[in-house]
Amino acid sequence: MSQAPDVTFVIAAYNTSETIGRAIASALAQRDVSVEVLVVDDASSDDTRDVVDRITDPRVQLIALQENRGPGGARNAGLEAARGRWIAILDSDDAVEPDRLARMITRAEKASAQIVVDNLDVVSQDGSRERMFPEAELARQTQLTLPAFITSNALFRSTHNYGYMKPVFQRRFLDDNALRFDESLRIGEDYILLASALARGGRCVVEPNAGYIYHIREGSISRVLKKHHVEAMLIADDRFVGEHRLDPAASKAQRLRTRSLTEARSFLDLVEHLKNRSFAQALRTAFGDPAAVRHLRMPIAARLRRLAGNDRRPGPTAAGQRSPGQGPHTSKG
Repeated sequence: MSQAPDVTFVIAAYNTSETIGRAIASALAQRDVSVEVLVVDDASSDDTRDVVDRITDPRVQLIALQENRGPGGARNAGLEAARGRWIAILDSDDAVEPDRLARMITRAEKASAQIVVDNLDVVSQDGSRERMFPEAELARQTQLTLPAFITSNALFRSTHNYGYMKPVFQRRFLDDNALRFDESLRIGEDYILLASALARGGRCVVEPNAGYIYHIREGSISRVLKKHHVEAMLIADDRFVGEHRLDPAASKAQRLRTRSLTEARSFLDLVEHLKNRSFAQALRTAFGDPAAVRHLRMPIAARLRRLAGNDRRPGPTAAGQRSPGQGPHTSKG
C-alpha cells in the first residue's frame, strides 16, 4: 500500500454534476501537502458518477452508494475509507484555495491541536465575493471553544455563525473518539460533529485567512428550514447533552441555543397558522411563545436568509448546517 497522504478530502455528492469537477480540481491543486480525494456519490440520478469516472488522476476515488444515505451517511462512508492524517470535508459545489490545507495543518500542528477552522469567502450568483468573517475578529480568537461555538449557533442571533466554518480534523482523533456524522440529521450534522469533538476535549485553532470558497447557488432560499428540521435538531441536541458533560459556560450556551430552536419551532407554527388562516391557533402560539411574534417583524428577506435550510446556506444556521447537494440533501441557502 502506498504511503498515507497528509489529507483526505471527503466530498459527498448528490446530483452535482455541474460543480463536482470544480470541487475536485481545487482539492487536487493543494500545494505542499499530499492528498487523496474521496468522492461519495449518494445515489445521484444525474451523471455525477460519470463526471468523476472521467477524471484519470489516481488520487481521486469514487465511492458509489447504492442507496441514498443523506449528507451524514455519505460523509461517513468517506471517513471509513479515508487514509489521510487529516480529514477535510468539502461540499460538492464549493472549492478551496491552493494553500488552504498546508496553512491550516501547519497552524494545527504548531499548537498541538486536533481540529482547525478557517475563514470563508462567499461567492454570490453574480460572481461577487465577500469575506464571511472579519480577519481581525478571527485573529483575536486564536482558539474556538465549545461555549463560543454553541453560542454562535443560536438561531436569529446573526446572519453568519461559526457553524459555516469547515473544520479539518485529525483522523486519529475522530477514530479514537468514535466520532462520526449523525445520519439521522439532514440539517445540522456538521454542528453536532464539531460540537462533539470539542466536548471530547479536541483543541480547535483558528486560521483567520480565508481558504474555503463557499458558493451560493440559484434557488437556494426556496427551501427554507422546516419544522421537522428544528425538531430533529432539538432531539440531536438532547442526545448531545446526554452524552457529554458540559461545563457551566457550555451549559449556559446550550440553554441559549435550545431556546432559539424552540422559538424557531414556535415561529414556524405561527407562520403556518397564519397561512392557513387559523387565527385561533395562531393566537395560542403567540401567547405561548411571544418571541415568535417578534420574529414576524423581521424583514422577509432577512427571515429567509436566517431560516434558509442548510446546505446552501448562509442561513440561520443553527449549526453549520451545511450539507452537500440537493434533493434528499438539503438545499443551499
